[in-house]
Amino acid sequence: MQLQDSVVFVTGGASGLGEAVVRHAIVGGAKGVTIVDLSEDKANALAAELGDRVLVVKTDISNEGEVAAAVAATVAKFGRLDVTVSCAGIAIAERTLDREGQPASLPNYAKVIGVNLIGTFDVVRQSAAAMSKNEPNDEGERGVVIMTASVAAFDGQVGQAAYSASKGGLVGMTLPLSRDLAPAGIRVMTIAPGLLDTPIYEFAPPEMKEQLSKTPVFPKRLGRPDEFAKLVAAIIDNAYLNGEVIRLDAAVRLPPK
Repeated sequence: MQLQDSVVFVTGGASGLGEAVVRHAIVGGAKGVTIVDLSEDKANALAAELGDRVLVVKTDISNEGEVAAAVAATVAKFGRLDVTVSCAGIAIAERTLDREGQPASLPNYAKVIGVNLIGTFDVVRQSAAAMSKNEPNDEGERGVVIMTASVAAFDGQVGQAAYSASKGGLVGMTLPLSRDLAPAGIRVMTIAPGLLDTPIYEFAPPEMKEQLSKTPVFPKRLGRPDEFAKLVAAIIDNAYLNGEVIRLDAAVRLPPK
């Protein structure tokens, strides 16, 4: 599948990694891009900058009905849906026991799982239903799904039990999803980013970012969102990539804290 002339559906597309994917898709000649995000103001500003090939649908991916509406709006505007890139997610840092020995909040844990894992699965299943109606290309391909995990799925740090579990769930379902969706001609891949310079570090002190930059093996810097977007494009283009997780992390292995 080619990025050019494809219809791309990006959750979390208003900022960070998702924004980079949206920009790269437009530059790469996508027929249309849907920004699926709760931050409607940011999404609308980005759409105004990039032009009428961009559709904005305010969506909470943990809401099944809103996901369905976003998929339907995409198909209604652009005629089909070819590629889904799921970047939306949340993080709540909380130790399992605090310093007073009190247990972590179960609602917080459930919220992270609900958005990052269950919400992503809902996006995948509803996107796949739309993709399954596409005419297959010469290789029998009808669509591509790319999920965003994290190196925390493998190297979870202190306070990341919920976040790591949610991202580990994405890693764990990559292969079975690819097997489930193979008869429909839909590939499924997951990217596990490391320390990428996104708005999560926007208010971090300079010394913290400098210290983090020394953590990767090589190159010694934070990753750039456009490097994530380039990997997304490479996955879309390479039909033999399926059912796999790719770490995009400059060989970093995170310490306990």
